[in-house]
Amino acid sequence: MKKLFYLFAIFSLITSCVSKKNQAIKQNILTLRDSYCKAPFQYNYTNRIPSYNSDSILNANKDLKGTFSDQSILILNALDNLDEVHQIIGLKKDSSLASQVKVLQLKTKINSKITIALTELDAVAAEFDCEGERVAQIGNYVDNLNDSRNNKLILYSIVTGAAASIAGGIIKDDAWSNAVDISGGALGAGFGLATLNPKGKKVEFIHQRNLLRDIWNEKLESPNFPPFIWYMYTEKKFSNKEKHSIIGNMKERWLHYQFDDDKDAANRSVIFSDGGYYRADDLHNRAAMLNQMQSATRTINQNINYLLLDLDKLIL
Repeated sequence: MKKLFYLFAIFSLITSCVSKKNQAIKQNILTLRDSYCKAPFQYNYTNRIPSYNSDSILNANKDLKGTFSDQSILILNALDNLDEVHQIIGLKKDSSLASQVKVLQLKTKINSKITIALTELDAVAAEFDCEGERVAQIGNYVDNLNDSRNNKLILYSIVTGAAASIAGGIIKDDAWSNAVDISGGALGAGFGLATLNPKGKKVEFIHQRNLLRDIWNEKLESPNFPPFIWYMYTEKKFSNKEKHSIIGNMKERWLHYQFDDDKDAANRSVIFSDGGYYRADDLHNRAAMLNQMQSATRTINQNINYLLLDLDKLIL
């Protein structure tokens, strides 16, 4: 009997520690529940998206192709700097000091627009990064909750089996001893089977400013993105194969890897809503998607870098 008492005392101590740990986890979840990643000041960008008529733009600026790549010409058009470039080409024919000063003034004007574009890229990438970290943290907390639950169930299973074994040794009546053994074994197996729950616990997670929703819908339905960034995301000339845009390619990968090619399930997913109850798998998927968009946003810097190199060739 004394062995049984010690066993239950140890069991109570362990479950008490697990309970305190769960309380701490739940408090952390409340802290992470609402977004802290959005900027404190919301800039009202103009809703004007640069023209997608890329072929017409390139045909109208054939004289620039000796110095600029097609992508650089389209970026200059998106930044509304084509006029300045044409003026620089005209001024380069005049070697006077006044012309050289004017060229530098025009280049400064172009560089100012490029600097704004680069800071917009950094800001959007930083928000994707922050949101990805927030989701990853709460995903880890849900994993811990699931692990704690499974650990408790395993502990219950072990204690139940041990208690049944001890009780069976104490009880002298064979019929009762067999009954206790069978009941203890069934109860222990039940606790073991309960650990096989594939979905696990849920947690509420809010994201009314949902960066992924506009990407999935391929429509700029909110002030989440500056028009220039959105243009770079959606103009096919800036993707590798030019068959789909950057976000078009991203959607195809999400549909295949995150949603097993089930578009209806993707459209219903909490990931593209204002938020709701998430399971661990959904949180990990959301974190991966945010990180992928952060990387895609940063690759646009390569296009800006090529433009700067082309501008240097023009000025020299």
